Parts: sequence; structure tokens; C-alpha cells
Amino acid sequence: MNILHRQSSAYEQIIVYETDRLYGEKGHFRVLQFANTDVQGALDLNDPQRIVFEYPRAIIHLLEHNVQELERLYIIGQGIGTLGNYFADRDVQIAELDVEVARLSVKYFGCNAEHILIGDGRGILSMQPDQHYDGIVLDAFGETGTPLHLVSMECLYLMRSKLHDSGYIIMNLIGRGPNDRRLHAIYTTLCEVFAYVQCFQLPVEKNSDVRNIIMMAGSAPIRYQLRQMAGFTVMQPEIAYVLYDE
Repeated sequence: MNILHRQSSAYEQIIVYETDRLYGEKGHFRVLQFANTDVQGALDLNDPQRIVFEYPRAIIHLLEHNVQELERLYIIGQGIGTLGNYFADRDVQIAELDVEVARLSVKYFGCNAEHILIGDGRGILSMQPDQHYDGIVLDAFGETGTPLHLVSMECLYLMRSKLHDSGYIIMNLIGRGPNDRRLHAIYTTLCEVFAYVQCFQLPVEKNSDVRNIIMMAGSAPIRYQLRQMAGFTVMQPEIAYVLYDE
């Protein structure tokens, strides 16, 4: 491992490094990682256009398969800017709470600083015009997972008001599948706000294992081709409780 940068921000301890092996794959990778070992993104230096992780590939498929003319996209959570870079030819706004994450994504991963807005994603979204976006992507995490105020009933109604009638919200979540009551609650809350909700998960060895979960919601049916979902399979959460602002 070759460490390029290490620092503490107001929210995280951040490391940028290069490595010849990532999750068992040999190559040449540049990685943004938090001190709790959570990898926020990786760039394949041998093929910079390649999207390394499965979840952004699945999100791209869902957006492109459901939104015929994707023009305006709002993303909460910058990471290394994978989605922002992919949709760089569209009107993309990215809300990032941590100014150091934003700065490092520009310096080490080639992101366009003009797309990035520093601040809380919900607060920034509240100031945007109604029915403005074709898609809203939530990809933000704190120490305990996705922050409550970004998945509450109140926030989801806000998101719905900012989407076109044919727009969608997509969430990248981390959880334990059937054993994760918080994930069931997020699903339940989405069902209260949107007419259509679809969930997907990456396969794991045991039900108790942590895995990536994608939830998509909108006012129109959700279409997908499973072979284009980068290994994600359909998941059906249980109906649980509704999440409200504290």
C-alpha cells in the first residue's frame, strides 16, 4: 500500500492510497477510505473509465432504464464522485457534507468541483425548485449508517416534491438484509410516500452478513434487467415501522 494522503476532517479520518490488490482483485487501484475501514470508492488506474464497484453500476442501469431523458440529477454523498463523473455531461448537483472529502475527490479522482455543493444534502435540496429533478440518489453514511434525517417521512416527502412526476429516488444502503429492522423501516417509509418501491441486494454467505442494498422508489412502475444489475438480486423487505424526524 502506498499512502498518498492522510488527514482528519471535521467528520472522519480519511486515507487516500494506491494498492495492487482490492477485495482479492489484482491491478492498480487508488482508494478513498475512512479510518473505520469503510472504502468510499476506488479508481482503476489501468482503466479509469471502469466503474469498480457493483452498486454504482446497478444505480446507473436503473436510472438509464427508467428515465428516458435524464437531464437533472441530484446526488447526496460525493465519495470519489463515480456517479457524478459518469453523468458529467448532464446537469448534476452533488451535496457533500465534508469539505475535505470533496477536495480530495477533485485532487486525486478527477472530479469536477463545479458540481459539488458543500453542506447537508437535505438542507441544500430544500432550496431547489419543485419538480426539478429526474433522479435523486442518496449515497451518504455516518457512523451508524444512513442518517435518519435523510430517510425520514418528512425528507422523503421533500424529495418527492423535488422530482418530476416521472422521476425516481434511489438509495444505496448498508445492512443485514432480513435481520435488519432499520432497513425494513426505510422500506416501509418509502412505501408510505411513493406508489412503487423496489429493493435489491448483493448476495452474501450468511443472512447476518452486511451487504449493499439498493432501494428505488417513484410514482411510476420500476423496470430493470436483472443481468444488468451487477450481481444484485431482488429483495423483499418486511413491513415495519415508519421513520419520522426526531
